[in-house]
Amino acid sequence: MPHSTSPSIGHLLQELRAGNRAAFGELLPLVYDELHGLAERQRRRWQGDETLDTTALVHEAYFRLADQSAPEWQNRAHFLGVASTAMRQILIDYAKRKCAAKRGGQRPHVPLHEVEAALLQAEPSSELRDEVLVALDDSLRRLDQWNRRQMRIVECRFFGGMSVEDTAMALGISPATVKRGWGMAQAWLYRDLKQTLEEAG
Repeated sequence: MPHSTSPSIGHLLQELRAGNRAAFGELLPLVYDELHGLAERQRRRWQGDETLDTTALVHEAYFRLADQSAPEWQNRAHFLGVASTAMRQILIDYAKRKCAAKRGGQRPHVPLHEVEAALLQAEPSSELRDEVLVALDDSLRRLDQWNRRQMRIVECRFFGGMSVEDTAMALGISPATVKRGWGMAQAWLYRDLKQTLEEAG
């Protein structure tokens, strides 16, 4: 029997957790505008080639999310956090290919002052060079080995442009913990990148 009203996002996420893969097709129209906004915020970080536009990024992320065999998305914010991670990886992979083509596979030179300026931004309001974002992504992977929660906070806040409140909901922690973790992660990433850049050159 058809439903008289559209199912909620929460209901569809519950269906997906129960193994109903068809629910993903119903979920997308309900979250498309939010995914598009998330992709716009992600794209705002990036300079240069515009061939990977906002719509293309949404569609690529959609295919990555749809390919997950057993999603455990708990709520809207959690789903958007996972989508943000997928978009970040798509853009990082794209940037790495561009950097490798420009520099013949050599490690790109990244001025420390550009890294410091990037880490002071909580919102994706200005463009950053591919090399800076690739360096930050490499450092973020190292942070993941040390403190996964702080890594996820950076993913949501820095790369996803998510608010403190949405980040807290996505990660199941308090806003105060997000703010504290963001500050600690910024300091850790700066030290790590400073050491890495000094060793490289």
